[in-house]
Amino acid sequence: MREILPALGGWYAAGAPFGLATVVAVSRSAPRGPGAAMAVGPDDEVVGSVSGGCVEGAVFELAKEVVESGRAQLCTFGYSAADAFAVGLTCGGEITLLVRPVSPATDASFADVAASVAAHRPVVTATVTDGPAPRGATLAVWPDAVSGTLGTEGLDAAVTADARGELAQGATVSRHYGPRGERREDDVTVFLQSFAPPPRMLVFGAIDFAAAVARIGAFLGYRVTVCDARPVFATAKRFPEGVEVVVDWPHRYLRGTDTDDRTVICVLTHEPKFDVPLLEAALRMPSAYIGAMGSRRTHEDRVKQLRETGLGDHELARLRSPIGLDLGARTPEEVAVSVAAEIVALRWGGSGAPLTATTGDIHP
Repeated sequence: MREILPALGGWYAAGAPFGLATVVAVSRSAPRGPGAAMAVGPDDEVVGSVSGGCVEGAVFELAKEVVESGRAQLCTFGYSAADAFAVGLTCGGEITLLVRPVSPATDASFADVAASVAAHRPVVTATVTDGPAPRGATLAVWPDAVSGTLGTEGLDAAVTADARGELAQGATVSRHYGPRGERREDDVTVFLQSFAPPPRMLVFGAIDFAAAVARIGAFLGYRVTVCDARPVFATAKRFPEGVEVVVDWPHRYLRGTDTDDRTVICVLTHEPKFDVPLLEAALRMPSAYIGAMGSRRTHEDRVKQLRETGLGDHELARLRSPIGLDLGARTPEEVAVSVAAEIVALRWGGSGAPLTATTGDIHP
């Protein structure tokens, strides 16, 4: 949704209604996850994707239909072995889409939501997908404000509370309620889509490996900052477009930077005078991942120095050093892949083992 919001905002500002299809549920091996979106606007212009091409043709027609009728629709696409000509997913999975008309008349909060996403201000959209409440009704929830309604005061109150909880986690989920927000009932299904600011990746040490790590970090959706105390290396032209480059002592910059439990910290300085005070600061701050480059001997020396600063086993257990998974990587680009793989595995609890050596569900 983030990627297509600029186009949608332009249509909305021009007062041109458009049909918006959003993936609200998936099962088995679906090509796109909840929140993936496609829209059909003026002159049949299409932006976004919900399946990578399997059902887009049918969704195109549905989007035009809801704009004409003014009524949202819920539809499910799967795989039919019996009908070779049926519209469906070749991967064997199933996706459920909410297709709804959007215009200033049907969704008065849309422009505010789009502006918040563009400005990296956290917001959740809560949309009724099924049940006795009006399908397609939308409530926009910010940490300190609410706009719109799902039909009843009780439902609005219950969904607002849950939406703020999901926003804190950056989660996109469906929740079930009674018509007036009763939590032990499941008549009404509401899709909560969180737009939290992108997580940060802080890369320290402006070396060739840092450029590769910064590039793959941006690809994964992180807001990347590279920091180095040496101005001759910390230049914007050495790094991908959109990456922030800072000239400062690494530990001083980090101590003046807000981190949270989604922040990724990659220490590539490989120099004790930089990385020991930097890691001391990092291991005392919230983060999702802290990795440091270096040999095993370098790691042992670093740990010894870090213990002398007062850090204990609990803090040091957070340090991923040497950084990355064992892929046999040699080039900066290969090392960046190994670092990214470790970050993803840690985020989702993956083992890092080849899937051919594992059993059970691939995506629990």
